Amino acid sequence: MRRLFPVTDQTPPVPAGPAAPAAVGEGREWSLDELAEAYAYPAAGAPHGAWLRANMVSSLDGAAQHDGRSEPISSAADMRIFGTLRALADVVVVGAETVRLEGYRPARAREAFAARRAAAGQGPAPAIAVVSASLDLDFSLPLFTSPLVPTLVLTGAAAPPDRVREAERAGAEVVVAGDGPGVEPGRAVEALAGRGLTRQLTEGGPRLLGQFVAAGVLDELCLTVSPTLTAGDAQRIAGGPAVAVPSRFALASVLEEDGFLFTRYRRTAPV
Repeated sequence: MRRLFPVTDQTPPVPAGPAAPAAVGEGREWSLDELAEAYAYPAAGAPHGAWLRANMVSSLDGAAQHDGRSEPISSAADMRIFGTLRALADVVVVGAETVRLEGYRPARAREAFAARRAAAGQGPAPAIAVVSASLDLDFSLPLFTSPLVPTLVLTGAAAPPDRVREAERAGAEVVVAGDGPGVEPGRAVEALAGRGLTRQLTEGGPRLLGQFVAAGVLDELCLTVSPTLTAGDAQRIAGGPAVAVPSRFALASVLEEDGFLFTRYRRTAPV
């Protein structure tokens, strides 16, 4: 892996010898610690009390999926970053459709990040928060019945009472984050932050990410640009109604490996 941006000429000296490690800017596999430092959450957070970042992958022609899943346009390095972003987060926010399509399971504790999480005051693994208005979910899945950290279900005040009871019987915590049938993105961010879950990560899908974008609560986008072409009619990384004025984000970093670009953009100004 190579760092393409920001460019720095302060590369640490590399010891001589055939077994000497490559410098960070050179092409080699980065350690999990190096990836964790590169993707660390900002210390100051954001004005709304949390920092919401998204992690998505897109083909060169804009597809966020192939045959309904993101795995075909991903890579081993992309999955290492995916795991690192999860390991840094307090909570992973995901849409119900993505849970169904991607076969979501509970987040697991990873020994490589245990000391870092403990030092940050975090539990052994992030919670998973599923966004669903109808609660049309299979609550017999391990995501709900046997997570290391109880799974949250974000829904609206008009959610079907029988489905709320079913979720709670399975062990999930139902969080109301909207006055109507659906979830209001800003209230979802605030509700999670109120539970101490301020380092927030969303993995989509596109409809959920579009809602966060439209609400102006997305602080950072980690976008993997996959060197693939898919054609077809797959969704983009964000869907739903267009915003009145495009949201402007600033480039924070770019890494590269095997033609994949791992970009990171941050919102230029608070909404």
